[in-house]
Amino acid sequence: MSDALNARTRENDEERTWRDHSADESRRDDQHETRDQKPTEEEALQCPECGSTDLVTDDERGETVCNDCGLVVDEDSIDRGPEWRAFDSAERDEKSRVGAPTTNLMHDKGLSTNIGWQDKDAYGNSLSSNQRQKMQRLRTWNERFRTRDSKERNLKQALGEIDRMASALGLPENVRETASVIYRRALDEDLLPGRSIEGIATASLHAAARMAQVPRSIDEVARVSRVDEDEFERAYRYVVRELSLEIQPADPAEYVPRFASDLEIPKETERTANDLLENAKRQNVHSGKSPVGLAAAALYAAAQLTNEELTQADVSEVTDISEVTIRNRYQELLEAWDLDSPHGGRSGAAEA
Repeated sequence: MSDALNARTRENDEERTWRDHSADESRRDDQHETRDQKPTEEEALQCPECGSTDLVTDDERGETVCNDCGLVVDEDSIDRGPEWRAFDSAERDEKSRVGAPTTNLMHDKGLSTNIGWQDKDAYGNSLSSNQRQKMQRLRTWNERFRTRDSKERNLKQALGEIDRMASALGLPENVRETASVIYRRALDEDLLPGRSIEGIATASLHAAARMAQVPRSIDEVARVSRVDEDEFERAYRYVVRELSLEIQPADPAEYVPRFASDLEIPKETERTANDLLENAKRQNVHSGKSPVGLAAAALYAAAQLTNEELTQADVSEVTDISEVTIRNRYQELLEAWDLDSPHGGRSGAAEA
């Protein structure tokens, strides 16, 4: 028994010695690899041309240049910092951005939070009766805190009106943003006393559409507004005058594409309508005339010249211009067209 025990002890000692020897060799190999890698890292900080370590980083060009020989060691480096610069902590806090961008379409510029109307938790499970009552109270207080004074309540109501009317008129988002900025200016310059919120909001939207060259007629805007046409026109003239908005007179050609799309007429007829309007401008026929009426008459006249089946009643229904106005403007446009090209006016356009 003692011999067998001694033999097993010797085997265990030999195995332990072999393991220790293998571990020592592994550590020595790791040390050799580490020593071999160190020169590589040092070489990465050196100029491969002259061996200098005086490397300069040009942030504007994204290059690393050797200050001794001028070799560009690295190029197209990625700048992971912000694209803005700040010179103090206050400016840094002001320019720092986290979350969604701000927008003028909301009275608080989108900086506050909303509590959703769904009475469900994060897992989609329905809340209990007590929890639903609690969430309703939280929504109520959240809405109260979002509008702290009368000015913010005024702005919230007006921006809601602008968004509603813009949706009804099919106006793009840039027009809504511009209208919101115009209303904010009117509110800051104290133009609201004595006038309704809806009237100034309607005037701001109409001015923004004119500035973006996607105008809507006064009748179209008045139809979706909560104020009558007279109040809307007075508010519009007042806002434009007091804010010194640079709004050019409406061009009849700006209405043609939308009306042509609604009437489903071909491109040839639309081009002829634009030619009629351009000719009317050259001969100053458009002076003092409604741009919407001229656009409607030009489309009807172009349909006649290109042999398209289009009645005055169809044009009147789409453009909200009376048939009498269309007939009067139609005659004026054709007379100017004949004067401009006496030998190829109506007949030449019809043959084309």
